[in-house]
Amino acid sequence: MSIHKVIAVGYLGRDPEMRYLPSGTAVVNFSIATDRVWTNAEGEKVKVTSWFRVSAFGKMAENCNQYLKKGSQVFVEGHLTSDPATGGPKIFTRQDGTMSSSYELFAETVNFLSKAPESTEATEQPQAASTKEGKQTGEEELGF
Repeated sequence: MSIHKVIAVGYLGRDPEMRYLPSGTAVVNFSIATDRVWTNAEGEKVKVTSWFRVSAFGKMAENCNQYLKKGSQVFVEGHLTSDPATGGPKIFTRQDGTMSSSYELFAETVNFLSKAPESTEATEQPQAASTKEGKQTGEEELGF
């Protein structure tokens, strides 16, 4: 038996985008940026940002779509999927011409770390959303 789990804590780079599979299952996609910061041998701070494209399904997707927005901080636990074309992360060229990559993360748990905006109605923001053990809802419909 083998297993892999990924935990990423970061900030949303854009508002979530929600859609529905033909079966009616909700799917939300958003990207998060994570930073590693350290001091190099010359005493300079070095910062490296990694991007994750996150997909969540079902009720978790609906909660993410309702309560998250660009800049929200989240804790995401899930598993990585590779780019079918490369077998690794998705490689792309940024607008400034530099190369970059991002990773596809299928969420099993999403914890909202940012406080709910004060302008929300009397509804309470859920603190966590997760799927049941086993296969992700909707994965079979996406070919994963």
